Formats: sequence, structure tokens, C-alpha cells
Amino acid sequence: MKTIPADLAAHLARDATTTCHAWRVTRRDGVVLGFCEHDRDLTFDDTIFLAASGFSASEAEAATGLSAGADEVAGGFSNVAIREQDLATGRYDGARVDLFLVNWAAPDQHVLLNMREIGEVSRAGGQFRAELRSLAHRLNQPQGRVYNRRCDASLGDARCGVNLGSWRGEGAVIAVKDASGIVVSGLGGFESGFFRQGVLTFSGGVAIDVEAHAKKPDGSAELTLWLPLEVPVAAGDTFVVTAGCDKSFATCRARFANHLNFRGFPHVPGADFAYSYADGERVHDGGPIFA
Repeated sequence: MKTIPADLAAHLARDATTTCHAWRVTRRDGVVLGFCEHDRDLTFDDTIFLAASGFSASEAEAATGLSAGADEVAGGFSNVAIREQDLATGRYDGARVDLFLVNWAAPDQHVLLNMREIGEVSRAGGQFRAELRSLAHRLNQPQGRVYNRRCDASLGDARCGVNLGSWRGEGAVIAVKDASGIVVSGLGGFESGFFRQGVLTFSGGVAIDVEAHAKKPDGSAELTLWLPLEVPVAAGDTFVVTAGCDKSFATCRARFANHLNFRGFPHVPGADFAYSYADGERVHDGGPIFA
């Protein structure tokens, strides 16, 4: 049960009130931004809540028990508030949103209504619409590991253990072919396909998966990306690219010599195992079957 401060409760009991909603967004990188519905900035709870930010909220559905409620917030992009590039690069993914009811005539009179996390975000026509999920939605997320024939670690992380020092390249963009293809320098010492399924990270922090890597006769290389670039890229932009891994036991052993640290379950039969039969060509001696 939420307790409303006495001074705000007394204000709400009046015939006319001066209240509005305010949102405080805390990103995972620690950046804190405030927005409000009022026509001037408000300051309370050690946060400045910007006015005229274009924010507007939808109707919210409240649910009892542990049901995951959801509502939305919409707004327009602004250089002083939320930039389209920040949303495109995922800087607001999983950000926490605190919703306040505040007396704009006396901002010290405020109450925290609920806490949400930013979920799905859509962008169109210079505006955005973000889903705000209640913290109960975390109860719907899978927890723990899944028995899978392929590895569930990320190449180079603590669980994987591979040192990416010799599996990394640096370079600069020479030309942009289209939204999903760039020509780069600095990768002439790597054979075609070395960075297939790898990760390309630009100096500004934008990271994107690599679909294909082709070495060209002049020493440059062409990188094809899994998804179109969300941010503008120009000739001269620098980057770091790491090699990729298809998560199979065979690749872990043959390419990275890291099979003793493999984080999958290669002995688990695949879905097609149920349809197999003794065909006289394979030795059915109970030995392991590898992916």
C-alpha cells in the first residue's frame, strides 16, 4: 500500500489541484534524465525534470498479484532530451523509469507512483513510443542455463576464457557501399571469413554483428553487416572488430583450441535423433555424438 505524504494528500483533497506527472530515466550507463508534463522545468529529489520535452503517457493498466503490468510513454526527439541515435544504439534498453506525481506549484510535494523498465521501442517520423514494463516482467524471463548442444557463452567473456588479443583487428572506414556494407582498411593481414559472425564496434561505442568478411586484392576488406546501420558512418571512422564463433564444439576445438572450456553440451542428442535408426553404416556402440 502506497503512503501519500501528508502535505500532498492535503493538496489533493482540495477542489482544484496543480499536479502533473514526471519521469526520471536511469540508463544502465548511469546517465539520469528527467522529464515532466509541466510547461517549466521542475527540480526535486536531486533531479531536474525538463519541461516541453514532448513526453506524454498512455493509460496504464494496474494488475493485482504478480501480473506484469505495462503502459507506454511517447515523445519527440530532441538534442537536449532524447536523441534518435541513443535509442538506435540501445542506450535506453532496460533503463529504469520512475514515475512521480508532483505538485508543480510546490515540487517538494511529490510521490513515487511506480517504477518501470523500458521494453520495446518503436521510432517513426521523428517520434518514439516506448513500452514501460513493470518489474514483475522479470519473473517471466528464463533463468539459469539451457541444455543445448551449442555454447551459450560469448566469445572472449569470463565463461569462455578465450583471449581476444589475437582475434581482433582495427581499422578505418574507406567507403560506405550501402546501409549494410562498408569497405575498410587495416584488415589486410586477415583472410576472408576471419571476422564472419564477429562484432564490429565503432569508436563512438556503436556495436553491430558482422555477417560476412571478404578480403580484396588491394588489401582492403569488405564487411557485410547483419542489420542496416542505425547511425551515420563516414569515411575515416575508426573501429575494432573481433572474430566470430558459431558456438559449435567443432569450431571451439579446431579454431580456438578451447574445447576444454566449452560451455555447451555436445553429447546431448539433437531433435532429429528421435527419427534416427540403425542403418548399418554407423557404429552404434554408445559412444558420444558430437555436433
